[in-house]
Amino acid sequence: MTIYNQILTEKEFVQQDRLTYPFEERGLQFGDGIYEVIRVYNGSYYLIDEHVERLYRSADAIKLTVPYPKEDLYHHLEKLLKVNDIQGDAKVYLQITRGSAPRDHAFPAIPQPNMYAYVKDLPRPVEKLKTGVHAITQPDVRWDWCYIKSLNLLPNVLAKQTAKEQGCFEAILHKEGEVTECSSSNVYLVKDGKVHTHPPKKNILHGCVRLGIERFCEEESIPFIEKAFHLDDIQNADEIFLSSSTAEVMPIIQIGEQTIGNGEPGNITRTLQKCYEKDAKITSDESIFNQGTHA
Repeated sequence: MTIYNQILTEKEFVQQDRLTYPFEERGLQFGDGIYEVIRVYNGSYYLIDEHVERLYRSADAIKLTVPYPKEDLYHHLEKLLKVNDIQGDAKVYLQITRGSAPRDHAFPAIPQPNMYAYVKDLPRPVEKLKTGVHAITQPDVRWDWCYIKSLNLLPNVLAKQTAKEQGCFEAILHKEGEVTECSSSNVYLVKDGKVHTHPPKKNILHGCVRLGIERFCEEESIPFIEKAFHLDDIQNADEIFLSSSTAEVMPIIQIGEQTIGNGEPGNITRTLQKCYEKDAKITSDESIFNQGTHA
């Protein structure tokens, strides 16, 4: 995976090897910051408005000032793609912390946020989108304000690592049996033609692709029910899928030892994948429904 040289900071575009911060950096020492991962297809951002709005909501929630007004941030993010000559599929990682200051739990008297953004190549996970993936379940031990896209991700990291060690793509999280989301994605259960997912409360991340899923369901007259389902519901599910900016609309065909449906991506999931590709302006040559497409 290529990481491009020009990185956007709060001051300028710099070469990646010139980006340095003092060791007393609040993002490093406290996780005192926020981030976004924005998908790029064929050199253009996808759902960038949703990501920018969420970034500012997260900033407000932790009393952090974004260094740029929204209009300027849009301009700089577009320039990031331009200066790196991005024409294919990629992702942009954007991070803002409360800055560098002597270590103290209380905020610095005059915070000076640190911000940077970089771009990496990121091909679509075509084969997984076609065939589906396996998942496990794990207790959700995160804090109560997961709607803030903060840097405090250790429980997510541990859940994802457990899934990886068991040969699975993702870990589905639950609180006493009530499914919340996954370690790095939102999750949905399909039963009798209806899509069920946890309501957008403070204990889950309000996914940008999730907003797209809700819109696609409305366009396709698929009931979208924002009500939490439980682990016991999984055994009777017709389909289960997850969504994120990097995984798109990903079918889950097995959870632990439980096969979902007939063990293949279901019709509702396939319909939403087609809606996603259309909305993201994926070309026919790159479509997972093109028999010639390969990872």
